[in-house]
This record gives sequence, C-alpha cells and structure tokens, in this order.
Amino acid sequence: MAAGDIGARSFGGRAAAFINNPAVRGLVFQIAFVVALVWFAWDIADNTARNLQRANIAAGYGFLDRTAGFGIVQKLVDYTEASSYGRALLVGLLNTLLVAGLGILIATILGFIIGVARLSSNWLISRIATAYIEILRNIPLLLQLFFWYFAVLRSVPGMREKWTFLGIFHINIGGLHVPRPVFADGAGTVGIALIVGIIAALLVGRWGRKRQEATGQAPPAGWIGAALIVGLPLVAFFALGRPISFDVPVFNDQGPILRRGFQAGSGMTVIPEFFGLLLALSLYTAAYIAETVRAGISAVGKGQSEAAHSLGLRNGQTLRYVVIPQAMRVIIPPLTNQYLNLTKNSSLAVAVAYPDLVSVGGTVLNQTGQAVEMVSIWMIFYLGLSLLTSLVMNIWNRRVALVER
Repeated sequence: MAAGDIGARSFGGRAAAFINNPAVRGLVFQIAFVVALVWFAWDIADNTARNLQRANIAAGYGFLDRTAGFGIVQKLVDYTEASSYGRALLVGLLNTLLVAGLGILIATILGFIIGVARLSSNWLISRIATAYIEILRNIPLLLQLFFWYFAVLRSVPGMREKWTFLGIFHINIGGLHVPRPVFADGAGTVGIALIVGIIAALLVGRWGRKRQEATGQAPPAGWIGAALIVGLPLVAFFALGRPISFDVPVFNDQGPILRRGFQAGSGMTVIPEFFGLLLALSLYTAAYIAETVRAGISAVGKGQSEAAHSLGLRNGQTLRYVVIPQAMRVIIPPLTNQYLNLTKNSSLAVAVAYPDLVSVGGTVLNQTGQAVEMVSIWMIFYLGLSLLTSLVMNIWNRRVALVER
C-alpha cells in the first residue's frame, strides 16, 4: 500500500474521530445556535427601526424627560402634572412594588395558617380551610378582583358619609382615611434606631439558636428581639422630643351637602383600587401557598413528630421546631413560583385603574406612541424583579437544604 494512501486514511480517521467527538459537536451546535440567535435579534431590531422610520416615530428613550401632563391618584414620591414621563413611571414602579411586597407578606402569613389548618385534627377547621383553598384557587383572579372592587368596596358609604373604626380609621367610597405621619427634624434618627433594632434582633436570634444547639436550653431570644425592635425607636423618639406626629383626617358633616366630607389635605387616603387589588392578589395566592405548605408538612415523616412527642414537646413546639424546619426544604421551591406569579399578576391593576407600572406606562404609551420603548421597560422591570426574587429565594433554599456528608 502506498504511503500516500496510508496518510490519507490516517487523516480521514482523525477527521472522523474529531467530528464524532461529542464535545466538538456540542461546541459547533452551540456556536451555530448563538450565531442564528444574534442574526434573528438583529433582523428584528433592523425591521423595527425601518418600520418606525417609515411611520415617522422617533426611537429612543428621550421622551422620558418630557412633561407628563397627567395626574396620578396614588404616589409614594413627589409628583405633579408638570413632572416628567420618567418620574411618572417611577411612581408606577413604586406602586407596583408596594402592592407586590404587601401581597407577598399577607399571602405568606395567611397561606401558612390555612395550610396548617387543613391538616388540623379539628374537623370544622380542616373543612373550612379546604373550602377556602378549593373555592379561591378555582375562580379566576380577574373575577376575584372585580368582586372585591365592584361588589364589596363599592358598597361602602358615599363621599358625604363614613364608617369609623376605633375612632381613627374611616372608610367611604373615596377609600380608607387614616392619620398621616408628619416627620420633623430627628425623624430620620428614629428610623435608623428601628433598623438598628431589627439588625440587633436578628443577631440575638442567631445567638439564641446557637446556644440552644450547644446547651439544649433556649434563651428568651424572641422577647429580647421584640424589646430591641420596639424599645430602641421609642427611646430615640422621646429623647429627640417626639419628632413624628400625625395629621388626623377631618370630616365635615355640617353645612351644605356639597361641602360635607373629608377636608382636602387632612389625613391620608388609601384608594379603594389599591385595597381591591391587594385583597385579590393576597387571598388568591394564599390558597396556592396553603397547598404548598400542606404538601411540605405531609412530606415530613410521622416518625419525626412521634420522636418529638416522646421527648416531651407539645404539638405547637413539634410543629415549630421539628416539622416546619424540615418541611421548608420542600416548601421553598414552589413558594418561589407563587411569589413570582403574584408579582406578575399585579399587572392586572389596569383592570381597576390602579396606577401601577403597566397602567401608568399605558398612559405614557398612548400620549407618546413609543410602543417599543414602553414594552421594553415593562419587560426589563418584571424580568429584573423576577430574577431578584429568585436569587433571594435560592439563597434561602441553600441555607435550609440538607447538607450531605
């Protein structure tokens, strides 16, 4: 056989081995996929730019500096009609974060309570929890939102009347009227004292857990933490001459009918759209969290509870110290999904005119015609918030996960 033929066959064998190498083929396919994806994205961007140019629509985010010219009924930062579109979107963003944050907190607390209640040995409590879960999670969220907003919150007294709770909380068709905090010099120091108290309480709780693991004795870390959280701000509050006061809402029930009602500028009003959205999101998501909690608790072997009882722990202590810590390993991953769903479902606020990011952004879009830019802002916000939530929950999940030795 000629040397050339041997060399050719040797080269062909190496080439075939190189091509059939799974690592090489995987790399080639990945490169091809990235190239195709980049080309696809460039084609979409180029086509969009051509269409915008053809429609005489200026691209870019320069419109955010222009005057908005519309009002927003609920705002957590200073905003007027003379503010910019960017400021308006910031107001909508903060409103979204507010309803999502409070919704997650309420849904988590309520979901854990109902999830534990469904496993209760008390027949009535168990059936009530089951009915709650089966009813609320099988009714579409949008219908529940309409129920709370139109059927419940619209049945309260009109603008010239009110319902009063404890003499300081008032509700009518205009919303919930509560005292408005007024901050003077030194109020920031009280806030810092509160933060320091919370951090100190967390450190005390960590010390208490370590001591309990080392000695078997549980110090009163909970009471010490509560004293720090409440005591430090109170000490700062009185030491600085009470820099925080409250402006009470003033209701006028005398004179002509058109002059009756709450005086403008007195107290603080929480709009009914916020309440309706918060109730719908919290109660709906709590039903799913309750099922997640029930599944997590059921995944813990009965032997764990029996062992805890044999050591003299009561039912509440067994649930708190033995069952729930082990169940959290099962609960956290699906709980993350429910937090993400609640945050994204908050975009339904547009159905009841609550000024969240989607609602405010829709107004900006209608006035400016910057559809691509507004959609990109919505996508970036919800994507970023979802990734941040997932990051926090994944860190928590790693902290409670079993560590194999």
